[in-house]
Amino acid sequence: MKPLALFGGLLLMLTPIFAADTKALGSRDARLQTLVDETFAATLTEFAAQKLLTNQLAITLVDVRDAPQLKHGSARGSVAIYPASVVKMFYLAATHRWLEDGKISDTAELRRAMKDMIVDSNNDATAYIVDLLTGTTGGPELPEAEMKLWSEKRNAVNRYFTSLAYTNINANQKPWNEGPYGRERGWVGEKFGNRNMLTTDATARLLTEIALGQCVSSKRSAEMMMLHARDFTTAGDADDQARGFSASGLPRDAKLWSKAGWTSTARHDAAYVELADGRKFVLVVFTTGHANERGIIPFIARTIVTKL
Repeated sequence: MKPLALFGGLLLMLTPIFAADTKALGSRDARLQTLVDETFAATLTEFAAQKLLTNQLAITLVDVRDAPQLKHGSARGSVAIYPASVVKMFYLAATHRWLEDGKISDTAELRRAMKDMIVDSNNDATAYIVDLLTGTTGGPELPEAEMKLWSEKRNAVNRYFTSLAYTNINANQKPWNEGPYGRERGWVGEKFGNRNMLTTDATARLLTEIALGQCVSSKRSAEMMMLHARDFTTAGDADDQARGFSASGLPRDAKLWSKAGWTSTARHDAAYVELADGRKFVLVVFTTGHANERGIIPFIARTIVTKL
């Protein structure tokens, strides 16, 4: 995964903030909330020299040991943030929903694209899947009436997650290596106000549902989990999503399933962790403005493991 060039623009919240995502994560537990708050404060202190600011960090933690009675805590968890490649989790879940409903065909090419999208974080594979899910393609600018129809189609994934009461998110853009052109450039907006946005709460909700076998179906959740499995016990690229994010803050005997996101302005990770002593949790961390600061996410993961 290589950092991508991003254009400037306002981070616009696309819908009001509601409690639906945190409600789906179970009760807000006082102990977990204290842990998250203390970890948040400790991280700001630890990286004060790097000028890490309050508005550049968001954390959501879910204790999944008792699936019927989930507990969580979060700091800035409902704030919409550009998600980088973490949005690919949402496209994967939508793909399995479409497959389950018979809207698209299960082909070897689609399976190859899903694998490349999650395992290698491949943007070309993701673009193929977004086109398939929405019935749209890139190309030259369109007349206003045609663009309106195109736009309605492109919002298909948003409509799906809205139907599940996900809030304050936007998942309707392809990830780019250099940037969009033509109708895709118009679609993201002059100041990039329509770019993808997620919250750590919504991301934690989706990963929790996948980990617990509650996303689409237990069988499809298991297939999604397989693509998110990370082996961080062997040597490799320090910026690989299996090693360069939450992984380096975990014990060597931990098990990890994750999806990282990294651009020139963002460094994120969504991780489901199982520890040897039986602890199981989902930890989602978004950081902005410190894309090349490799220590923040591992510091948070290590702190959570120590205190949870």
